[in-house]
Amino acid sequence: MKIKITADSTCDLSKELIDRYDIGIFPLCVVLDSKPLRDGIDVTPHDIFVHVRTGGGIGSTTAVNVADYLERFSQYLTEYDAVIHFTISSDMSACYQNALIAAEDLDNVYIVDSRNLSTGIGQLVLDAAVMAASGTPASDIKARLDEKKNLLDVSFVLDTLDFLRRGGRCSAVAALGANLLSLKPCIEVKNGNMGVGKKYRGSIEKSILKYVEDRLRGKADIDYNRIFITYSDGFDMEFIDKVEALVRDCGPFKEVLRTMAGCTISNHCGPKCLGVLFYHKG
Repeated sequence: MKIKITADSTCDLSKELIDRYDIGIFPLCVVLDSKPLRDGIDVTPHDIFVHVRTGGGIGSTTAVNVADYLERFSQYLTEYDAVIHFTISSDMSACYQNALIAAEDLDNVYIVDSRNLSTGIGQLVLDAAVMAASGTPASDIKARLDEKKNLLDVSFVLDTLDFLRRGGRCSAVAALGANLLSLKPCIEVKNGNMGVGKKYRGSIEKSILKYVEDRLRGKADIDYNRIFITYSDGFDMEFIDKVEALVRDCGPFKEVLRTMAGCTISNHCGPKCLGVLFYHKG
């Protein structure tokens, strides 16, 4: 059975990983000054941050529409026996619902609500690609990953809450309090939604290193097969190297993957945001 694995652009996989695993990407749109721009095609995260720094408003994001899903799914089915598509959490976007509607009249299109974002989705996508290459049937892949998504640990530390606040995902009071106290909040994804976890004090770099220690050091239930370090624009690579060295020191990870957050995630989280995303043991 020849299976095509696809995902929304919110999976934040690098071009190298997309090419290696032959993943089909469906771009969401970021709307800047009333103009819809396709994530990673018409606009980059750097473009968004320059737009905001120069006085433009923070953009909004829009889901992939039903027509785009239907067109791409139909195209893939002319070459593949089945399509498995992964969306950002249905509590965060209409992508899942739109993909379901598009798949209603098509055979062998399987839609997985990741209940996550960023490379939390990416973890599921890579697992699906490996399973598809090994000959696992599409229905079995979907069923297995619908279970495995509950083992994901997805979190990130923000330098500022301004982007979440101005995007309507954080109250003004919470943002003001965090900024006045120089707090760097850890945002955790649980049950398909974002919530605030531990708050760190000090520079974003110092806060991130402490966060990595808290998340990984001395934990007995971590799956060490693969971990993502996913970050938004604003860091120098020497700091990312330092984070990777710390991650490797915290546990014997077989694969440490570094990716930059795409436009959709960056638009909501802002610059200098970083997370480590991994599985717990099943």
